[in-house]
Formats: sequence, C-alpha cells, structure tokens
Amino acid sequence: MYLFLDFDGVTHPWGEVEDFRCLPMLEDVLRDYPETRVVISSDWRTLFSLPKLVARFAPDIQPRVVDATPTLFARRPEELRGLREREALLWLERKAPGAPWLAIDDAPGNWPTKERLVLTDFKQGFTSEDGSRLRQLLDGLRAAMVAAPQTA
Repeated sequence: MYLFLDFDGVTHPWGEVEDFRCLPMLEDVLRDYPETRVVISSDWRTLFSLPKLVARFAPDIQPRVVDATPTLFARRPEELRGLREREALLWLERKAPGAPWLAIDDAPGNWPTKERLVLTDFKQGFTSEDGSRLRQLLDGLRAAMVAAPQTA
C-alpha cells in the first residue's frame, strides 16, 4: 500500500522552522506497517531531488520512500481543487495500478476522497491523534488486502 505524504503542515507546522519535528511520530506508525511505501506529494518534490527528500527520513524508513508524484499544472483556478489527488492517481496508474492508498496532508481541498485522508492541523503538524487515525486507516487497508481473493 502507498502513503502520499505532504511535508509543510504535516512533518512540521506550516510557516515555522522546517525542522521535520513531527516526522519521528509518523515513522513510528510506519514501522508497524512494513508493507506501506511512501510517495512524496509535497511541493518540496519540485524543489529538491528525491535523494535529498529521502535523506530527511530515518535510515530504516528511507528504503520505503520510493518516489514522488508527477506535477500537474492547473490551467484554471477551479482545477486546483483535488490536484494532489489527481497527481497521486496518475502515479498509481503508471506505477502501481489498483494498489491501496492513503494520503496525509494539511489541505483538505487537495484530496476529495476524504475517507483516504489523514488531515493534519497545519499549525501543529502530525500529532498522536493523527497517528491513531493513520493506524485505523492502515489497519482497514491491511484487512482488505488479506480478505481480497488472490488471483493467479
């Protein structure tokens, strides 16, 4: 399964020092779900190379940060709504068709599929409450994967 991850407002409060202070809490959750891979959906992907982004993560999590989403550009203001989700769906279509996915972001307008979103408070970043919500969603995806009939 794939987790599409924003940075600002998630790994650290938005508008404050970009110190990734909330990332260790998120990584603690990920350690309990080794089947989960991380795809960067943050705007940081347009500023930094994937190796530089991966370097922000703990050494044991780094191999699970597998890619960044493609960048789509809105031509009209109304195309901004759901743009991150469209980028994620395009990534899935190209790299992992049909794979289960979730997203963590602080901007609800980026992700119309709310049941797949862990919405953080941009003033706080990823909190223990967000961790509980992420665990709940990952448990649901894990159970669905186990229950799905295996095809040959």
